[in-house]
Amino acid sequence: MSPTTTLAIPSPMRLILASTSPFRRELLARLQLPFETVAPETEETALPDEHPAITAERLAVAKARAVAVRNADALIIGSDQVAYCGDALFGKPGTRENATRQLQAMRGKEVIFHTGLCLLNATTGRTQTTGVPTVVRFRALSDFDIERYLDREDALNCAGSAKSEGLGIALLEYMHGDDPNALIGLPLIALCEMLRNEDIRLP
Repeated sequence: MSPTTTLAIPSPMRLILASTSPFRRELLARLQLPFETVAPETEETALPDEHPAITAERLAVAKARAVAVRNADALIIGSDQVAYCGDALFGKPGTRENATRQLQAMRGKEVIFHTGLCLLNATTGRTQTTGVPTVVRFRALSDFDIERYLDREDALNCAGSAKSEGLGIALLEYMHGDDPNALIGLPLIALCEMLRNEDIRLP
């Protein structure tokens, strides 16, 4: 568990981000609330015949619940993202070869990045859950475009192999969604509403 220092607004409960993602940590820090990060240690796989949107939301809840077991006095944020196009799913590539294959499969197509979000009050058991989709269309990338991108940016830990907050934005034709932060991994607009529902002071 590692505390993250921010410009703190007093909170009546501990706030925990059930993630070790640096992207989600940086996003949550924008709210200027003190929080901690805890690795949820959950299995991140889809169930048979499960729709990708359901997978993302189920895993967000599972992450929050896993952390709640040892943190019964906290508000816990869980989030998960699944990218899909038709029947094809695109997770974190992990390797350069997988990233290349993913970007080749997505070029010229619309891909939905569905981000599941959960806020769990471990004291009361109250669970708030939602999903925020972002529709992204990739350019008709050449193999050279893809390799040049992967030479210049480490996107191996990003679902879909492209960092929209970095150089990956150059791979896209457009994106449509309610919250640009959702594509990076944490829907802050929805999260703010959930936190207000738990009497957390926000502007």
